Amino acid sequence: MALGRDVEGRTPTPSLPNRRRSRLSGVESNARLTAAAAAVIFVLLAIEGVTILRIGNLLNVHVFIGIVLIPIVVVKISSTIWRFVRYYAGDPEYRRHGPPVLVLRLLGPVVVVLTVVVFASGVGLVVLLPRSLRQELFFVHRASFILWIVVMTVHVLGHLGETTRLAPRDWLLRTRRQVAGASTRQWILVCSVVLGALAAVAITPHAYGWFSR
Repeated sequence: MALGRDVEGRTPTPSLPNRRRSRLSGVESNARLTAAAAAVIFVLLAIEGVTILRIGNLLNVHVFIGIVLIPIVVVKISSTIWRFVRYYAGDPEYRRHGPPVLVLRLLGPVVVVLTVVVFASGVGLVVLLPRSLRQELFFVHRASFILWIVVMTVHVLGHLGETTRLAPRDWLLRTRRQVAGASTRQWILVCSVVLGALAAVAITPHAYGWFSR
């Protein structure tokens, strides 16, 4: 319903509580998107972990899941960076919500850098670089992946409670309407997975020749 006008014909501004609720919704919206993306990533990484046990036979599956992961990982990193920027820019509600614990804050940039290295080197192994460089790139991919698993274990355990609590909220009738934008956040997640799957279908056939027994 449109806002009424005062006696001088001016449209009144929303009350302070309304503006505050809007900002709080922004904090909660970001947290829900981050948690839901993390849940999807966790499931896909579990599947990816299985492929590593028999990488010789499951190389195509390994590459396929890796490509599917890229867009949803971009969503997760973007939402995390948004929270970081808003917090350190002094947004009152993000400041009130507070940052993660110190260990997770220090680990965050390491997670982002290693994530970029792991996925960039993986894609490079499949489609980008000449075969003469694939042995070196394979070393980078394997070494960065090992380090990534270590820091990701700490990262996942540190956020497990928050992720478990927030990830389902946009998908449950009793909680989805508590924060505006549930449908938008759902579409972001679905579209990122679909985009990753389409890219995987196009790229996976090129996954040959770089795995050495």
